[in-house]
Amino acid sequence: MIRNCSLFLLFFCAFSFQVFAEGNLPVSRRSEPITIKSDSLVTDNDRKMATFSGNVAARQGDLTIYADRFVVVYSSVGNEINTAEVFGNVRILQGPRRAQAEHGVYDAKSSVIVLDGNPKVFQNSDTISGKIITYYLDQDRSEVTSGSGNRVEAVIYPQGKGSDGRSKKP
Repeated sequence: MIRNCSLFLLFFCAFSFQVFAEGNLPVSRRSEPITIKSDSLVTDNDRKMATFSGNVAARQGDLTIYADRFVVVYSSVGNEINTAEVFGNVRILQGPRRAQAEHGVYDAKSSVIVLDGNPKVFQNSDTISGKIITYYLDQDRSEVTSGSGNRVEAVIYPQGKGSDGRSKKP
């Protein structure tokens, strides 16, 4: 039983974490290993699902995703990732761009994460927020939509100015 679980974990980590390796990823990230750390891991071969829980940190190249829980659903053919869903205290770090939310769904084919639950995206001192943010991992862009009673908000600082309104120091 332990041997089967260990073999599955090795197989799963080696093949199914293409969650960051699908699509048109930069070559540098695609060639990087994926490291996932959590307090626990539960796998379900019948449902083709793996759940990482507790202080989850997933890293590959310039991309790091933190969450309380990370649920991966993979295909039965080739064990490729179909979707990954992150829950609780979601943070995404990628170069100068950062995002946060309470929930996100990653689509491996499009390399996009849809964030909800008070989502915000930051780039340098600038911030955008709304009801739903579509975060494109392989492009330097996001789409923000408002919901009923909510509006999209953007705070953009003049080039060369920081969040305190003063000139940035060289």
